[in-house]
Amino acid sequence: MNELIQTVAVYALPVIFAITMREAAQAFAAKYFGDTTAYSQGRMTLNPMSHIDPLGTIVIPIVLYIATSGAFLFGYAKPAPVNFSNLRNPKKDMVWVASSGLAANFAMAFLWMLLAIFLQVFGVSEDFFVRMANAGILTNLVMFAFNLFPIPPLDGGRILVSLLPYKLAYKFAQIEQYGFFIVMALVMLHVLQFWMVPVMWLAETLLYLMMSPIRFLLS
Repeated sequence: MNELIQTVAVYALPVIFAITMREAAQAFAAKYFGDTTAYSQGRMTLNPMSHIDPLGTIVIPIVLYIATSGAFLFGYAKPAPVNFSNLRNPKKDMVWVASSGLAANFAMAFLWMLLAIFLQVFGVSEDFFVRMANAGILTNLVMFAFNLFPIPPLDGGRILVSLLPYKLAYKFAQIEQYGFFIVMALVMLHVLQFWMVPVMWLAETLLYLMMSPIRFLLS
């Protein structure tokens, strides 16, 4: 139980920030490109309470963590409601709305990595803060890689629909009603890790490259 409490304490802020920034970014992008659905429902906000799903964000992850001794963890937030047909150019603008959530998670991973560097440079060895910074990096990389998977309604699937020719895009979009079950099956069968691991590695490598000048200046 103590280990669970410590894990929750370390991951609480990173997860809340990751969810809040991601959903708010998509709500903002949707409004910018013409759909005010999320905005009208108060989802274009940095208030985490507007984005947290009590069951999907809190109860399910904790139950799974306890039941599997931390081997399997899954959760979700309330997705920002976007009516893509309201966008000024639905097929074209869809890619920007979907990408905004991915960009938010990548940016958050960058900021947590920056914090980790500053903690190291200034000799802050407090284990809690070091673990929290690392948890922030991991959380956002996981969300980035997971949502980039090319199955709708995930962001990667939305992007693919936006890029495909109209006929193929229409047929591929029909998968969306089964998308959640497909993704869950891939997670349960440990197939999704063959996508997650390399994507997370590539994203983390890019972050390290972006951090190189900062590391050089602070060294």
